[in-house]
Amino acid sequence: MLPITATFLDEISHDIPHQNWGKKEWDIDFAHMKRMGIDTVILIRCGHKRWQTFPCDYLMKHEGTYHPPIDLVQLYLELSEKHGMAFYFGLYDSGKYWWEQGDFQKEVDINLKVIDEVWKKYGNMPAFRGWYLCQEVSQKMGQIIDLYTQLGKHCKAVSGGLPTLISPYIDGKKALLSSQSSLTKSDSIGLKRHEEDWSEILDGIKDAVDILAFQDGHVELHELADYFSINKKLADKYGLRCWTNAESFDRDMPIKFLPIKWEKLLMKLNAAEKAGLEKAITFEFSHFMSPQSAYVQAHHLYNRYLENL
Repeated sequence: MLPITATFLDEISHDIPHQNWGKKEWDIDFAHMKRMGIDTVILIRCGHKRWQTFPCDYLMKHEGTYHPPIDLVQLYLELSEKHGMAFYFGLYDSGKYWWEQGDFQKEVDINLKVIDEVWKKYGNMPAFRGWYLCQEVSQKMGQIIDLYTQLGKHCKAVSGGLPTLISPYIDGKKALLSSQSSLTKSDSIGLKRHEEDWSEILDGIKDAVDILAFQDGHVELHELADYFSINKKLADKYGLRCWTNAESFDRDMPIKFLPIKWEKLLMKLNAAEKAGLEKAITFEFSHFMSPQSAYVQAHHLYNRYLENL
């Protein structure tokens, strides 16, 4: 079993209920993470539409984002240092320019300003160890290569070469929007097309992105080994580190989303280890694996995981 040693922090979400934690609860959660071996936390996004995790002057002025009651980026960096973890900063997702309007350059231009402001505010904090490019895709679309390239290179330039991470998804049978009532769709990208698309993308972004961590929940469990093999081969070919994003929520249930069945998570981690992947992130610990999650099933998933370490 490939151990889970990283987690996303999903503080700005549109499809998972907020747990309304403060400093005390987050400190406790970081301690739980540390106990199971997590050494890296990744902010999934610093903002989405009008919501944000820290008071970003540029976003409040130009995008009308709301002023948050607490600076979560500062808190996460402090807790990361306290608990001996590396923190990766997730960029801003407008939720409209690149995805709805196809204006990829507008998305880039906003994020270039955010990157500069973030590094000026937090770049001197020792736990700041990398960047997450949060615009997730499953295949070549629009100007995604240019978007990743511009953002990744700028992140690295301002921070002295800190690593950049992407976590795309596979356009498998379970690649559905959370608002859709069905659990699967009839069409799937298939191994050949997946390899062709991502060979082209990775060739274009290899100088701007350091780490590739595909989400593992959009294909059937028996298909994972083949996709993992392709992902690892492509990452090696283009000089990227190959991680996995082990989803700890279940896409097979009609209620979206509940903590995953332990057996399924174990199968995915075993497949990742067999494929030679380097590191496992989970999406995401606090809702779906934490002993203080709002979901009681998550408490038991944490116990089952610790029993199998």
